[in-house]
Amino acid sequence: MISKFLSKLKSILFKSAVTTETPLKKEKKAAKSAKSSKTKTKTKTKTKTVNSKKNIETLTTLPGVGAKSAKALYEAGFKTTKAVIAADEKELLAVSGVGINLVKKLKKLK
Repeated sequence: MISKFLSKLKSILFKSAVTTETPLKKEKKAAKSAKSSKTKTKTKTKTKTVNSKKNIETLTTLPGVGAKSAKALYEAGFKTTKAVIAADEKELLAVSGVGINLVKKLKKLK
């Protein structure tokens, strides 16, 4: 009686182990492909943030432009120093954190 019970239990356990292994392998493959796509997007965002940091640091080389105003200028669409220098006074004053004194300093560079 116990041997019949054990044999049924073994058959149930082995059947469930076989059926659960197959989906797990598929899930692992899906997880690997998901991980590889995540790393690709992470590297893209890392390079974008590195490039934006470099551009912001470049903007700080302008006279009177600090870290905060450089970030504000970058987010407003002025990605290079040439773009900032070539911009109109009204465009620069529209950026928050940029005042008239900074605009005057930048216009002296033209």
